[in-house]
Amino acid sequence: MERIESLRGHAAMLLFSVLIAGSFSLGARAANLIDPTAISAARFAIAAGAIAGLAMAGPGIQRDALLRAPWRYLLLGGLFAAYFVLMFEGLKTALPVSAAAVFTLTPVMSAGFGWLLLRQHLTGRLAVALALGAAGSLWVIFRGDLAALSRLDFGRGEAIYLLGCVAHALYTPLVRRLNRGETPLISTLGTLIAGSVILGIWGWRAIIETDWAHLPALVWITLIYVAICASAITTLLVQYATMRLPSAKVMAYTYLTPAWVLLLESALTGQAPAPIMLPGFAVTIVALLLLLQDQRH
Repeated sequence: MERIESLRGHAAMLLFSVLIAGSFSLGARAANLIDPTAISAARFAIAAGAIAGLAMAGPGIQRDALLRAPWRYLLLGGLFAAYFVLMFEGLKTALPVSAAAVFTLTPVMSAGFGWLLLRQHLTGRLAVALALGAAGSLWVIFRGDLAALSRLDFGRGEAIYLLGCVAHALYTPLVRRLNRGETPLISTLGTLIAGSVILGIWGWRAIIETDWAHLPALVWITLIYVAICASAITTLLVQYATMRLPSAKVMAYTYLTPAWVLLLESALTGQAPAPIMLPGFAVTIVALLLLLQDQRH
């Protein structure tokens, strides 16, 4: 039974990696057309509504579970909101593939937070895989320029998004640490509601100053996609997988994201990726394969 639950966690994160990739390509094209806080607030509100509808259509909304220590959801929602706002801010200047590579640094950070909060220890294979994945990600982020890597010379957008990834990495182990028996559906709903409230208060000026009636169609397409696919569904998938897998392994599936983004960007632009970046992608895929061979957790 434990192995079956573990495999379900892996399947959830495989779907996560596919869905999250689309948000980079769409987000990069819409980031300069709307305030990051405004679109993040809207996506959280839409996602919360979608999850609430799903809950009411299924097991129902357990109000007692939502009201039990609500500060937990404020903490989780705040971290998740910070991640998405910083993602859109970073995508104003960062390339989609580079941003996706930055995202793949979260497993290393998540492993560290997992040890601090849950005392989750790394196996030798897992440690090697995380190191390889980080190396491959850095190669892509710096576009194979070792001189730029030695100077830590990367773009402002990537630096902003890196801060968001720190919030995401901390969020993952906190889901398990703060869980008090709630189902992933209820925990996700609480997180999204709290995130909506925080963003509504924090970004009220940007929200009211946005001309929602005359936004380009691309912004609405991006908003619906990131709200349903890259917020509601992916949040649910992470919550589900986190209860079945170690934090580092949950986030290890981010190693697939640059490859999915690369394929999507190639399809959208008709341009093949720069050959210098391919070794980095290959290393991250090897890292993921190493993780998948370690099935004890």
